[in-house]
Amino acid sequence: MDILTLFVVVPVLVILALVFTKDLKQARIVSMIGGLIQLGMAINLLFAYFRERAVNDAVMLFTRDLVWFEQFNIHYNIGVDGISVSLVLLTSIIVLAGVFISWKMEELPKEFFISLIVLATGVYGFFISIDLFTMFVFYEIAVIPMYLLIGIWGSGNKEYSAMKLTLMLMGASAVLMVGILGIYFNSNADGGALTFNILEIAKVNIPFEAQKLFFPLTFIGFAILGALFPFHTWSPDGHASAPTAVSMLHAGVLMKLGGYGIFRVAMFLLPAGALEWSWFFIILSATGVIYGAFAALRQTDLKYINAYASVSHLGMVTFALLMLNKTAWNGAILQSLSHGFMTALFFALIGMIYGRTHTRDITKLGGLLKVIPFISVIYVIAGMALLGLPGFSGFVAEMNIFMGAFQQDSMFYRIATIVSISAIVVTAVYVLRVVGIMLMGPVKNEAYTKLESTTWYEKTGIMLLLIPIIGIGVAPLWISNLIMESLQPFIQGVL
Repeated sequence: MDILTLFVVVPVLVILALVFTKDLKQARIVSMIGGLIQLGMAINLLFAYFRERAVNDAVMLFTRDLVWFEQFNIHYNIGVDGISVSLVLLTSIIVLAGVFISWKMEELPKEFFISLIVLATGVYGFFISIDLFTMFVFYEIAVIPMYLLIGIWGSGNKEYSAMKLTLMLMGASAVLMVGILGIYFNSNADGGALTFNILEIAKVNIPFEAQKLFFPLTFIGFAILGALFPFHTWSPDGHASAPTAVSMLHAGVLMKLGGYGIFRVAMFLLPAGALEWSWFFIILSATGVIYGAFAALRQTDLKYINAYASVSHLGMVTFALLMLNKTAWNGAILQSLSHGFMTALFFALIGMIYGRTHTRDITKLGGLLKVIPFISVIYVIAGMALLGLPGFSGFVAEMNIFMGAFQQDSMFYRIATIVSISAIVVTAVYVLRVVGIMLMGPVKNEAYTKLESTTWYEKTGIMLLLIPIIGIGVAPLWISNLIMESLQPFIQGVL
């Protein structure tokens, strides 16, 4: 079996093994072993990719092509470049961290871990797909479990949040399907057969009118999953009601499908449409960046703060992609990775705080640094990474984004860039505000003086996420070079 298909087969085998578990202990052991195997597979893929790339300059490596539905030329067609390899690695780390953070999930544990791994299976398949139809199928597999994960294991107004999220994402799927079919039915403009193959479509000169029509549909279909303003409202409610591990996978992994799809499909296959519509979506993206930051500043619920921060930081991803140059695109991918690790870490810490204090309202918290120092110190570190402090992954990503954005000579691009950069100041304000209110000062509630110390499985989950944040910040060149060499074919296609 090829190295990529394992990322679909192994999670399915883990799901089958979970079916036969009888209690929480067995379910979490099977899930942990499955997560460790997937992380090992991702690390092996990374090193195998480096070895193969040294002797192979193909756009995609480890490709496999099997006919799935011949009548419509649909194939199980997979392959990876440096970008998809890095996102597969991100997914494997967050999945394993999510298992550790859910170690004490007592309500229907078997069903919970099965749903979590179904979501991960869809994400893996999406990142390795080259065929548009196969990619869409995996997209649906990744999205559908969210309704159950929030509706069953969530808290608060969970039914409303789950339904709102599902309706928004299903609506996005419908719009996306129209865009994909538009691309498919224009994939023979040069006289060839209709195809869903991304690399084959990229060689075709799709008519400008078709690109102008189907680019916004494809872009919006993917961007809704990336919380593009003003289609972002499902995200904060979904985060607030979701259990901790689901919030981690939702923000850390699932929302990355949006930016990746925009890059791999909308920008690459419809470059003339991208140039035609970029100004409009730049306005939406820049608005989302600054709106998300100010919205986070007004919140007192920790999950809502992090959710609106995600809207802001994911807005930078679409903003950078629309800059249409290599530096900004490198920043967009780095931001996707950095945000994935940081937001998953924040949600993990918020879950730990809520599990001990039974509140997420920062006005009811105070002095936590004295009673849960490990969690508090990590929260401060995560906050410094979020506001872009040098030495962390956020700084590397944002520097690439804004350097790339300023390469554009147009005054419109410069103004949009300045607006987006101003969000950094607001980010610093709400991060320091939360740290000051929640962690510093006297302990507001005497009951908090007896909070449970951090467990081994919580520390393991935290370190899995913290190490990449610091690693990318301190030594960014290896991941930056991995991404940059994969951008060249796409930049040539767009520009």
